[in-house]
Amino acid sequence: FLTPEQLPFYGGTYFPPDPRPGMPAWTQVLHAIAEAWDERREEIRAGGEDLRERLSGGALLTPSAQPIDQGILDAVVMRLKESFDARDGGFGRAPKFPQASVIELLLLRGEHTMALDTLRAMASGGIHDQIGGGFARYSVDATWTVPHFEKMLYDNALLIELLTSAWQETKSPLYEARVAETIQWVEREMEVKGGGFASSLDADSEHEEGKFYVWSAAEIDALLGPRAPRFKDIYDVTPDGNWEGKTILNRLHHLAMEDGAIEEELASCRAILLQARAARVRPGCDDKVLADWNGLMSAALASAGMAFARPDWIARAAAAFAFIRNNLTESDGRLAHAWREGKRAHRAMLDDYANMSRAALLLHEATGDAVYLAQARRWVAICDTHYRDPRGGYFFTADDAEALLVRTKQAVDQPNPSGNGTLVEVLARLHYLTGEDIFRQRADEVLAAFAGEAQRNLFGLATLLNGAELLARALQIVVVGARDAADTKALLAAVDGACLPTRVLSVIDGAASLPPSHPASGKGALGGRATAYLCEGTVCSLPLTDAAALAAALAAR
Repeated sequence: FLTPEQLPFYGGTYFPPDPRPGMPAWTQVLHAIAEAWDERREEIRAGGEDLRERLSGGALLTPSAQPIDQGILDAVVMRLKESFDARDGGFGRAPKFPQASVIELLLLRGEHTMALDTLRAMASGGIHDQIGGGFARYSVDATWTVPHFEKMLYDNALLIELLTSAWQETKSPLYEARVAETIQWVEREMEVKGGGFASSLDADSEHEEGKFYVWSAAEIDALLGPRAPRFKDIYDVTPDGNWEGKTILNRLHHLAMEDGAIEEELASCRAILLQARAARVRPGCDDKVLADWNGLMSAALASAGMAFARPDWIARAAAAFAFIRNNLTESDGRLAHAWREGKRAHRAMLDDYANMSRAALLLHEATGDAVYLAQARRWVAICDTHYRDPRGGYFFTADDAEALLVRTKQAVDQPNPSGNGTLVEVLARLHYLTGEDIFRQRADEVLAAFAGEAQRNLFGLATLLNGAELLARALQIVVVGARDAADTKALLAAVDGACLPTRVLSVIDGAASLPPSHPASGKGALGGRATAYLCEGTVCSLPLTDAAALAAALAAR
């Protein structure tokens, strides 16, 4: 609710038509607002001014001279240990959200137990669609059994990347399976004509939440026949169900994968159930295509494609990227935020440029195509022109966008990573790939702008902290050799198979070269064989030509 001067003074996310416990009805809210405006108008205006200032958030922060250092990262890890649920995984009590950036920070810091226990619980719980793949928005309980059944593109993109990292660390078939199943779901249910991805699937069908996804024991028996007992035992199917008389399939009591023959039988059973489920009334699909969320999915597919040696996934990442570039680019080269049925809408926000730039850099890593690197540079230049705050950091909206109550600037992660946090990673990668110091300078400005906030808000700025770690301690991996040659492919497979959260990969093939400031600049192939160099700071390893030796060197880090 706004005053005539457009000062906000009251708001909420939902007001039901009839009163509920703790929730007034919409008509009650309207009457209360009208009464307050008649009787306390000046008080409301004064409160509106205060609220507008608080909504400005990071735009009012003063850059800090104190850097984001190891002490802040250590404090974050300590707080996470205090809130970690050692029995069920995750942090705090119900409801539980994936918190992808936080788990990524734990992997980056080597805190594998908390990260992997949480991912294993999510991968085995009802928050994962055990029949059709993909993850729901969050779990309403502490055990990851009962989801809010809505599926969001961005959650699944972030979890594909996290599960890929978990597989690189452990080689667990559970994580490999969940990556493949989630990508299959994305390709089957979220693709729009032309190659982009839709935004989300509703939680409801036929006006009932979860109706599309749940099962009764009788349905399982009828569909699976003699194979039903084993399936019901592994997937927690009981006559009474585990949610409102029905069963949300999960493997929380069978976390370990079974032997090959049993898993093949279970896969066959799931295929039968998936086919039967297809006859149900499907949840609605929000089929608008968003630049920022497609950037997240394109990056995830590129990362998974490299790790699992799946060129088809890399090609799918490139197709989604091309869809956004071709359909959401305005005549002046700037992005729009959304697209639906051939129509673009809304000037892009910071998150659109940040996520699409990150996708471009990962596709450059995956393919070696310089077009992606050039595109990332162009988008960052647009951010500098239209979004950058000279005091440090970037505003959420462009300088020529529609005027809002406030022009916000923040680095706190929402359900998806913050634009400023993601841009720190993008700028760090551009600095290492090009050798241009302006990118490091811009990244340092973002970190200085939010350093004070990072010291106060230990949980909320995980993406920013992850970017800071990459900027400070990148592992620059250089492979000199023709990308299509067998010896080069062997070295790249060793790199892609390792969990290396701060890696920046350069493949020097033909005319490509490293910037003069790179610590491996001037180093070449040894004895005519593809050669790898591992560089940290200004120091590089001895040349490595054997894939097994490279894998061992990476595992020892």
